[in-house]
Amino acid sequence: MDEDGKQLGVMPTRSAIDLAEERGLDLVEVAPAARPPVCRIMDYGKFKYEATRRERDARKENKAHGANNELREVRFKTRIGEHDRNAKTRVVRRLLDQGAKVKVSVMFRGREITHPDVGMKVLKLVAEDLKEDARMEKNPTFEGRFLTMTLTPNPSAKKKEPTVAEA
Repeated sequence: MDEDGKQLGVMPTRSAIDLAEERGLDLVEVAPAARPPVCRIMDYGKFKYEATRRERDARKENKAHGANNELREVRFKTRIGEHDRNAKTRVVRRLLDQGAKVKVSVMFRGREITHPDVGMKVLKLVAEDLKEDARMEKNPTFEGRFLTMTLTPNPSAKKKEPTVAEA
């Protein structure tokens, strides 16, 4: 098959190479396992360039939309202050807005583990702050010395368009 898509049929290798050189193109074997092997007359450099470009674009696209399967973690401590908790909650909100799942963890140190209600209170406050932006995928559970819950972006949360006055 040549670059125009016309089939040239079965021909000897030497005449196929001559035909490709005559047109200033390359003879590329595309299906070596077939009987007879299938070759194409094309500009191989251009083909390789476009293939790498498609691959790069696919990777970019995957990164942009691949955040959905990305799990990010934000850790809190049991004795966190209100302002620090609010700051970390804003980080969680930003990650959710980017489309990532967020694992919110409360770390227990030393004897704090004997008071899981304190960690649960922190997680409830975070969940309450994010109730419009997130949906709880996994309820709070213990994973070693961490109390964790997983949040996913809420699909029904509408992205607020900036008004003219805000812009």
